[in-house]
Amino acid sequence: MTRVIIGWLAVLILAITQQFLAPPVPGVILVLVLAGVVVIISICSFGVVTQAEKLAQRMGDPYGSLVLTISIVLIEVILISAVMLGPGDHTTIGRDSVMAVSMIIMNLVIGIAVLLATRKHGPLVHNRTGTASYSTMLIALLTVAFVLPGQLDANGSYPPGIAAIIAIGTLATYAYFLYRQMFHQPGDFAETDPIGIRAAGEASGITAQPPIAETFAKHRAEILQRIILLVITVIPVVILAQYMAQLLDDGLGRTQLPIELAGVLIAAIVFLPETITSLRAGSAGELQRVVNLCHGALVSTVSVTIPAVLLIGLVTGQTVVLAESSSNMVLLAATMIITVSNFSAPKITVMHALPHLMLFIVYVLLLFQ
Repeated sequence: MTRVIIGWLAVLILAITQQFLAPPVPGVILVLVLAGVVVIISICSFGVVTQAEKLAQRMGDPYGSLVLTISIVLIEVILISAVMLGPGDHTTIGRDSVMAVSMIIMNLVIGIAVLLATRKHGPLVHNRTGTASYSTMLIALLTVAFVLPGQLDANGSYPPGIAAIIAIGTLATYAYFLYRQMFHQPGDFAETDPIGIRAAGEASGITAQPPIAETFAKHRAEILQRIILLVITVIPVVILAQYMAQLLDDGLGRTQLPIELAGVLIAAIVFLPETITSLRAGSAGELQRVVNLCHGALVSTVSVTIPAVLLIGLVTGQTVVLAESSSNMVLLAATMIITVSNFSAPKITVMHALPHLMLFIVYVLLLFQ
Protein backbone atom coordinates (compact mmCIF):
# COMPACT_ATOMS: atom_id res chain seq x y z
CA MET A 1 0.00 0.00 0.00
CA THR A 2 2.96 2.33 0.64
CA ARG A 3 4.02 1.99 -3.00
CA VAL A 4 0.48 2.84 -4.16
CA ILE A 5 0.48 6.03 -2.05
CA ILE A 6 3.93 7.06 -3.31
CA GLY A 7 2.92 6.50 -6.93
CA TRP A 8 -0.35 8.41 -6.78
CA LEU A 9 1.23 11.22 -4.73
CA ALA A 10 3.84 11.65 -7.47
CA VAL A 11 1.10 11.75 -10.13
CA LEU A 12 -0.74 14.42 -8.13
CA ILE A 13 2.39 16.54 -7.67
CA LEU A 14 3.26 16.38 -11.37
CA ALA A 15 -0.31 17.26 -12.33
CA ILE A 16 -0.22 20.34 -10.07
CA THR A 17 3.23 21.47 -11.26
CA GLN A 18 2.74 20.60 -14.94
CA GLN A 19 2.70 24.26 -15.99
CA PHE A 20 6.22 24.67 -14.57
CA LEU A 21 7.47 21.67 -16.56
CA ALA A 22 6.50 23.03 -19.96
CA PRO A 23 9.44 23.07 -22.40
CA PRO A 24 12.07 24.32 -22.18
CA VAL A 25 12.72 23.12 -18.61
CA PRO A 26 16.02 24.28 -17.07
CA GLY A 27 18.65 21.55 -17.41
CA VAL A 28 19.20 20.85 -13.70
CA ILE A 29 15.46 20.70 -12.94
CA LEU A 30 14.92 18.46 -15.97
CA VAL A 31 17.52 15.95 -14.79
CA LEU A 32 16.27 15.97 -11.19
CA VAL A 33 12.61 15.50 -12.13
CA LEU A 34 13.49 12.74 -14.62
CA ALA A 35 15.57 10.94 -11.98
CA GLY A 36 12.75 11.25 -9.44
CA VAL A 37 10.16 9.92 -11.88
CA VAL A 38 12.33 6.92 -12.77
CA VAL A 39 12.87 6.11 -9.07
CA ILE A 40 9.15 6.29 -8.29
CA ILE A 41 8.27 4.20 -11.35
CA SER A 42 10.77 1.57 -10.17
CA ILE A 43 9.25 1.57 -6.66
CA CYS A 44 5.74 1.13 -8.07
CA SER A 45 6.93 -1.53 -10.51
CA PHE A 46 8.17 -3.73 -7.71
CA GLY A 47 4.77 -3.35 -6.05
CA VAL A 48 3.11 -4.50 -9.28
CA VAL A 49 5.50 -7.45 -9.50
CA THR A 50 4.69 -8.50 -5.92
CA GLN A 51 0.96 -8.59 -6.60
CA ALA A 52 1.46 -10.31 -9.97
CA GLU A 53 3.60 -13.05 -8.46
CA LYS A 54 1.14 -13.68 -5.65
CA LEU A 55 -1.71 -13.88 -8.17
CA ALA A 56 0.28 -16.29 -10.32
CA GLN A 57 1.03 -18.43 -7.27
CA ARG A 58 -2.62 -18.50 -6.26
CA MET A 59 -4.23 -18.82 -9.70
CA GLY A 60 -1.50 -20.63 -11.62
CA ASP A 61 -0.46 -19.92 -15.19
CA PRO A 62 -1.62 -18.66 -17.63
CA TYR A 63 -4.16 -16.81 -15.46
CA GLY A 64 -1.70 -14.97 -13.23
CA SER A 65 0.42 -13.82 -16.17
CA LEU A 66 -2.68 -12.73 -18.10
CA VAL A 67 -3.87 -10.43 -15.31
CA LEU A 68 -0.56 -8.54 -15.30
CA THR A 69 -0.26 -8.43 -19.09
CA ILE A 70 -3.80 -7.28 -19.84
CA SER A 71 -3.73 -4.66 -17.06
CA ILE A 72 -0.60 -2.98 -18.45
CA VAL A 73 -1.68 -3.24 -22.10
CA LEU A 74 -5.17 -1.84 -21.55
CA ILE A 75 -3.92 1.14 -19.56
CA GLU A 76 -1.25 1.86 -22.19
CA VAL A 77 -3.87 1.68 -24.95
CA ILE A 78 -6.10 4.12 -23.06
CA LEU A 79 -3.23 6.60 -22.85
CA ILE A 80 -2.34 6.18 -26.55
CA SER A 81 -5.99 6.77 -27.37
CA ALA A 82 -6.00 9.91 -25.23
CA VAL A 83 -2.96 11.22 -27.14
CA MET A 84 -4.66 10.53 -30.50
CA LEU A 85 -7.81 12.33 -29.38
CA GLY A 86 -5.76 15.34 -28.27
CA PRO A 87 -4.25 18.11 -30.41
CA GLY A 88 -1.37 17.49 -32.80
CA ASP A 89 -0.37 15.00 -35.47
CA HIS A 90 -0.08 11.42 -34.18
CA THR A 91 -0.33 9.38 -37.37
CA THR A 92 2.37 6.85 -36.43
CA ILE A 93 1.96 6.56 -32.64
CA GLY A 94 0.42 3.07 -32.78
CA ARG A 95 3.06 1.75 -35.16
CA ASP A 96 5.99 3.26 -33.27
CA SER A 97 4.72 2.07 -29.87
CA VAL A 98 4.15 -1.52 -30.98
CA MET A 99 7.49 -1.68 -32.81
CA ALA A 100 9.38 -0.54 -29.71
CA VAL A 101 7.49 -3.01 -27.51
CA SER A 102 8.16 -5.82 -30.01
CA MET A 103 11.91 -5.32 -30.00
CA ILE A 104 12.15 -4.85 -26.24
CA ILE A 105 9.99 -7.80 -25.23
CA MET A 106 10.81 -10.34 -27.94
CA ASN A 107 14.55 -9.69 -28.06
CA LEU A 108 15.88 -7.86 -24.99
CA VAL A 109 13.65 -9.34 -22.26
CA ILE A 110 13.42 -12.82 -23.79
CA GLY A 111 17.17 -12.84 -24.41
CA ILE A 112 18.10 -11.86 -20.86
CA ALA A 113 15.46 -14.12 -19.25
CA VAL A 114 16.56 -17.17 -21.28
CA LEU A 115 20.20 -16.36 -20.54
CA LEU A 116 19.49 -16.18 -16.79
CA ALA A 117 17.39 -19.34 -16.80
CA THR A 118 19.75 -21.54 -18.78
CA ARG A 119 22.95 -20.28 -17.15
CA LYS A 120 21.50 -21.06 -13.72
CA HIS A 121 19.54 -24.24 -14.43
CA GLY A 122 21.02 -25.63 -17.64
CA PRO A 123 18.90 -26.65 -20.67
CA LEU A 124 15.17 -26.18 -20.01
CA VAL A 125 11.97 -27.52 -21.53
CA HIS A 126 8.90 -25.41 -22.26
CA ASN A 127 5.35 -26.20 -23.36
CA ARG A 128 5.80 -26.19 -27.14
CA THR A 129 2.07 -26.34 -27.93
CA GLY A 130 1.34 -23.10 -26.09
CA THR A 131 4.45 -21.38 -27.39
CA ALA A 132 3.56 -22.33 -30.98
CA SER A 133 0.10 -20.81 -30.45
CA TYR A 134 1.70 -17.49 -29.49
CA SER A 135 4.09 -17.62 -32.47
CA THR A 136 1.38 -18.24 -35.05
CA MET A 137 -0.74 -15.43 -33.61
CA LEU A 138 2.21 -13.04 -33.69
CA ILE A 139 3.15 -13.84 -37.29
CA ALA A 140 -0.43 -13.20 -38.43
CA LEU A 141 -0.89 -10.07 -36.29
CA LEU A 142 2.42 -8.42 -37.22
CA THR A 143 1.91 -9.17 -40.91
CA VAL A 144 -1.55 -7.61 -40.93
CA ALA A 145 -0.43 -4.67 -38.79
CA PHE A 146 2.85 -3.64 -40.44
CA VAL A 147 3.52 -5.50 -43.70
CA LEU A 148 0.24 -5.39 -45.63
CA PRO A 149 -0.39 -1.61 -45.27
CA GLY A 150 2.87 -0.95 -47.10
CA GLN A 151 1.74 -3.08 -50.05
CA LEU A 152 -1.42 -1.05 -50.61
CA ASP A 153 -1.59 2.18 -52.56
CA ALA A 154 -2.71 4.18 -49.52
CA ASN A 155 0.50 5.78 -48.19
CA GLY A 156 1.04 3.11 -45.56
CA SER A 157 -2.54 3.17 -44.26
CA TYR A 158 -5.58 0.94 -44.62
CA PRO A 159 -8.57 2.29 -46.59
CA PRO A 160 -11.52 2.98 -44.22
CA GLY A 161 -13.56 -0.12 -45.09
CA ILE A 162 -10.60 -2.47 -44.75
CA ALA A 163 -9.46 -0.72 -41.55
CA ALA A 164 -12.82 -1.40 -39.88
CA ILE A 165 -12.75 -5.08 -40.86
CA ILE A 166 -9.12 -5.46 -39.72
CA ALA A 167 -9.86 -3.81 -36.34
CA ILE A 168 -12.98 -5.85 -35.58
CA GLY A 169 -11.47 -9.08 -36.90
CA THR A 170 -8.31 -8.64 -34.82
CA LEU A 171 -10.26 -8.02 -31.63
CA ALA A 172 -12.53 -11.00 -32.29
CA THR A 173 -9.56 -13.28 -32.99
CA TYR A 174 -7.82 -12.19 -29.79
CA ALA A 175 -11.00 -12.63 -27.73
CA TYR A 176 -11.37 -16.20 -28.99
CA PHE A 177 -7.66 -16.84 -28.36
CA LEU A 178 -8.08 -15.71 -24.74
CA TYR A 179 -11.22 -17.81 -24.35
CA ARG A 180 -9.46 -20.97 -25.52
CA GLN A 181 -6.37 -20.18 -23.47
CA MET A 182 -8.26 -19.59 -20.23
CA PHE A 183 -11.08 -22.13 -20.35
CA HIS A 184 -10.24 -24.96 -22.73
CA GLN A 185 -6.45 -25.16 -23.14
CA PRO A 186 -4.80 -23.76 -19.99
CA GLY A 187 -2.65 -26.88 -19.77
CA ASP A 188 -0.94 -25.88 -23.04
CA PHE A 189 0.48 -22.84 -21.24
CA ALA A 190 1.54 -24.54 -18.00
CA GLU A 191 5.08 -25.45 -16.96
CA THR A 192 6.36 -28.79 -18.25
CA ASP A 193 9.94 -28.71 -16.96
CA PRO A 194 10.40 -30.23 -13.47
CA ILE A 195 12.47 -27.20 -12.40
CA GLY A 196 9.70 -24.76 -13.28
CA ILE A 197 6.99 -26.94 -11.77
CA ARG A 198 8.96 -27.33 -8.57
CA ALA A 199 9.70 -23.58 -8.36
CA ALA A 200 6.02 -22.70 -8.81
CA GLY A 201 4.95 -25.30 -6.30
CA GLU A 202 7.43 -24.21 -3.65
CA ALA A 203 6.48 -20.55 -4.08
CA SER A 204 2.76 -21.21 -3.71
CA GLY A 205 2.92 -24.00 -1.18
CA ILE A 206 0.95 -26.33 -3.44
CA THR A 207 1.95 -29.21 -5.68
CA ALA A 208 -1.07 -29.37 -7.98
CA GLN A 209 -3.18 -26.50 -9.29
CA PRO A 210 -6.95 -27.04 -8.90
CA PRO A 211 -9.34 -25.81 -11.64
CA ILE A 212 -9.53 -22.02 -11.87
CA ALA A 213 -13.26 -21.95 -11.01
CA GLU A 214 -12.58 -23.85 -7.80
CA THR A 215 -9.63 -21.62 -6.94
CA PHE A 216 -11.62 -18.45 -7.56
CA ALA A 217 -14.60 -19.68 -5.53
CA LYS A 218 -12.35 -20.54 -2.60
CA HIS A 219 -10.14 -17.43 -2.69
CA ARG A 220 -12.41 -14.87 -4.35
CA ALA A 221 -11.79 -12.08 -1.84
CA GLU A 222 -8.00 -12.44 -1.93
CA ILE A 223 -7.84 -12.66 -5.73
CA LEU A 224 -10.08 -9.62 -6.28
CA GLN A 225 -8.15 -7.62 -3.68
CA ARG A 226 -4.82 -8.40 -5.36
CA ILE A 227 -6.19 -7.61 -8.84
CA ILE A 228 -7.45 -4.22 -7.61
CA LEU A 229 -4.12 -3.49 -5.90
CA LEU A 230 -2.24 -4.50 -9.06
CA VAL A 231 -4.32 -2.21 -11.27
CA ILE A 232 -4.15 0.84 -9.01
CA THR A 233 -0.37 0.35 -8.76
CA VAL A 234 0.05 -0.07 -12.52
CA ILE A 235 -1.87 3.12 -13.39
CA PRO A 236 0.72 5.51 -11.81
CA VAL A 237 3.52 3.66 -13.65
CA VAL A 238 1.91 4.34 -17.03
CA ILE A 239 0.86 7.92 -16.21
CA LEU A 240 4.33 8.77 -14.89
CA ALA A 241 5.83 7.27 -18.04
CA GLN A 242 3.82 9.75 -20.10
CA TYR A 243 5.17 12.65 -18.04
CA MET A 244 8.63 11.19 -18.53
CA ALA A 245 7.99 11.14 -22.29
CA GLN A 246 7.38 14.91 -22.31
CA LEU A 247 10.58 15.55 -20.36
CA LEU A 248 12.59 13.19 -22.57
CA ASP A 249 11.31 14.86 -25.72
CA ASP A 250 12.41 18.19 -24.27
CA GLY A 251 15.83 16.86 -23.29
CA LEU A 252 16.51 14.90 -26.49
CA GLY A 253 15.45 17.90 -28.56
CA ARG A 254 18.50 19.75 -27.24
CA THR A 255 20.91 16.94 -28.14
CA GLN A 256 21.97 15.09 -31.25
CA LEU A 257 20.24 11.91 -30.05
CA PRO A 258 17.34 10.55 -32.16
CA ILE A 259 13.90 11.53 -30.90
CA GLU A 260 12.73 7.92 -31.53
CA LEU A 261 14.89 6.91 -28.57
CA ALA A 262 12.27 8.45 -26.27
CA GLY A 263 9.65 5.99 -27.55
CA VAL A 264 11.91 3.05 -26.82
CA LEU A 265 12.64 4.28 -23.30
CA ILE A 266 8.95 4.87 -22.61
CA ALA A 267 8.01 1.40 -23.82
CA ALA A 268 10.73 -0.06 -21.61
CA ILE A 269 9.48 1.87 -18.58
CA VAL A 270 5.80 1.04 -19.15
CA PHE A 271 6.58 -2.67 -19.38
CA LEU A 272 9.08 -2.58 -16.49
CA PRO A 273 6.78 -4.60 -14.15
CA GLU A 274 6.42 -7.29 -16.81
CA THR A 275 10.18 -7.23 -17.44
CA ILE A 276 11.03 -7.68 -13.76
CA THR A 277 8.49 -10.50 -13.42
CA SER A 278 9.90 -12.24 -16.52
CA LEU A 279 13.48 -12.01 -15.27
CA ARG A 280 12.48 -13.39 -11.88
CA ALA A 281 10.64 -16.25 -13.57
CA GLY A 282 13.72 -16.96 -15.67
CA SER A 283 15.94 -16.98 -12.60
CA ALA A 284 13.57 -19.49 -10.99
CA GLY A 285 13.69 -21.74 -14.06
CA GLU A 286 10.04 -21.08 -14.99
CA LEU A 287 10.66 -20.89 -18.72
CA GLN A 288 7.03 -21.30 -19.74
CA ARG A 289 6.05 -18.39 -17.51
CA VAL A 290 8.67 -16.28 -19.29
CA VAL A 291 7.02 -17.25 -22.59
CA ASN A 292 3.53 -16.53 -21.24
CA LEU A 293 4.59 -13.10 -20.03
CA CYS A 294 6.68 -12.00 -23.02
CA HIS A 295 4.93 -13.61 -25.98
CA GLY A 296 1.55 -13.04 -24.36
CA ALA A 297 2.36 -9.36 -23.76
CA LEU A 298 3.13 -8.78 -27.43
CA VAL A 299 0.05 -10.68 -28.61
CA SER A 300 -2.07 -8.50 -26.32
CA THR A 301 -0.29 -5.30 -27.33
CA VAL A 302 -0.76 -5.82 -31.07
CA SER A 303 -4.29 -7.23 -30.70
CA VAL A 304 -5.57 -4.24 -28.72
CA THR A 305 -3.39 -1.30 -29.76
CA ILE A 306 -3.73 -1.64 -33.55
CA PRO A 307 -7.57 -1.96 -33.51
CA ALA A 308 -7.77 0.95 -31.05
CA VAL A 309 -5.78 3.37 -33.25
CA LEU A 310 -7.59 2.21 -36.41
CA LEU A 311 -11.04 2.74 -34.87
CA ILE A 312 -10.06 6.14 -33.44
CA GLY A 313 -8.71 7.08 -36.87
CA LEU A 314 -12.03 6.12 -38.47
CA VAL A 315 -14.09 8.06 -35.95
CA THR A 316 -11.95 11.21 -35.96
CA GLY A 317 -10.93 11.15 -39.61
CA GLN A 318 -7.22 10.95 -38.73
CA THR A 319 -4.76 9.13 -40.94
CA VAL A 320 -3.23 6.10 -39.21
CA VAL A 321 0.08 5.10 -40.80
CA LEU A 322 1.02 1.48 -39.98
CA ALA A 323 3.47 0.51 -42.74
CA GLU A 324 6.93 -0.01 -41.26
CA SER A 325 10.27 0.88 -42.80
CA SER A 326 12.04 -1.85 -44.75
CA SER A 327 14.76 -2.16 -42.08
CA ASN A 328 12.23 -2.57 -39.27
CA MET A 329 10.27 -5.16 -41.27
CA VAL A 330 13.50 -7.12 -41.75
CA LEU A 331 14.11 -6.97 -37.98
CA LEU A 332 10.55 -8.09 -37.22
CA ALA A 333 10.82 -10.97 -39.71
CA ALA A 334 14.19 -12.05 -38.29
CA THR A 335 12.79 -11.86 -34.75
CA MET A 336 9.88 -14.15 -35.60
CA ILE A 337 12.04 -16.61 -37.56
CA ILE A 338 14.49 -16.85 -34.66
CA THR A 339 11.63 -17.14 -32.14
CA VAL A 340 9.94 -19.98 -34.03
CA SER A 341 13.26 -21.74 -34.63
CA ASN A 342 14.50 -21.40 -31.04
CA PHE A 343 11.27 -22.42 -29.34
CA SER A 344 10.79 -25.39 -31.66
CA ALA A 345 13.90 -26.96 -30.12
CA PRO A 346 13.38 -29.83 -27.61
CA LYS A 347 15.37 -27.85 -25.03
CA ILE A 348 16.34 -24.20 -24.69
CA THR A 349 20.00 -23.43 -23.94
CA VAL A 350 22.21 -20.37 -23.47
CA MET A 351 22.92 -20.35 -27.21
CA HIS A 352 19.26 -19.61 -27.94
CA ALA A 353 19.48 -16.31 -26.03
CA LEU A 354 22.30 -14.81 -28.07
CA PRO A 355 20.49 -14.12 -31.41
CA HIS A 356 17.71 -12.25 -29.58
CA LEU A 357 20.19 -9.99 -27.80
CA MET A 358 22.11 -9.39 -31.03
CA LEU A 359 18.93 -8.29 -32.86
CA PHE A 360 18.07 -5.84 -30.10
CA ILE A 361 21.53 -4.29 -30.30
CA VAL A 362 21.12 -3.92 -34.08
CA TYR A 363 17.70 -2.29 -33.54
CA VAL A 364 19.19 0.30 -31.16
CA LEU A 365 22.08 0.98 -33.55
CA LEU A 366 19.65 1.61 -36.41
CA LEU A 367 17.82 4.20 -34.30
CA PHE A 368 20.92 6.37 -34.49
CA GLN A 369 21.12 6.27 -38.29
